[in-house]
Amino acid sequence: MTLLLTGGLATMMLAGCDRQSPPPGQGNVTASGEVPPGASGAASGAARGEGGFSYRVDRSKAGEAAPSFTFAAPGGDDATLQDFAGKALLVNLWATWCAPCVAEMPTLDAVAADHGQGDLAVVAISQDTQGEKLVPAFFRKHDLPHLKGWMDPDNQFGFHYATGQLPATILYDRQGKEVARVIGAMDWKGEEARKLIAEALRS
Repeated sequence: MTLLLTGGLATMMLAGCDRQSPPPGQGNVTASGEVPPGASGAASGAARGEGGFSYRVDRSKAGEAAPSFTFAAPGGDDATLQDFAGKALLVNLWATWCAPCVAEMPTLDAVAADHGQGDLAVVAISQDTQGEKLVPAFFRKHDLPHLKGWMDPDNQFGFHYATGQLPATILYDRQGKEVARVIGAMDWKGEEARKLIAEALRS
């Protein structure tokens, strides 16, 4: 069954939000949580979930180097993923209007707390086109003390990864090579997430 949302609501799916459809706007909502027809970068494997989340793990790009795009650091300075050289990376693409993104963020914050300034950097990069207005207010509203408000208002990362939906999370090893990507919302404190993080740290 397909529903049409209007009136300023975001396009949302059970597994994630259509990356191209922030509010105000309209779009398809599928009961199965599948990527709508025509969306690129569909992940491999069947959808599965833990703790009420739904996601797919895609290893088809494993071994590819992290992109070198410049994005905005919380203080407004320029940043790149290469600034985190020597650490494993958990790069999460999200948006303030994406309900599954918001739901998984406390689990990402918990991972960031666990690793602190250590061997894994959790880099949550907002894909909001008006990030400068929206992201600081979002972090003031939500209790996420260990995450920072990185921003990519031009959606460079979203178009590069071409997953077709948010949230999307890409894990990189210490050499900056992709290990796996997770399409949809995952409980990052769950068993499968812990295994993926351990794999990135081992590499």
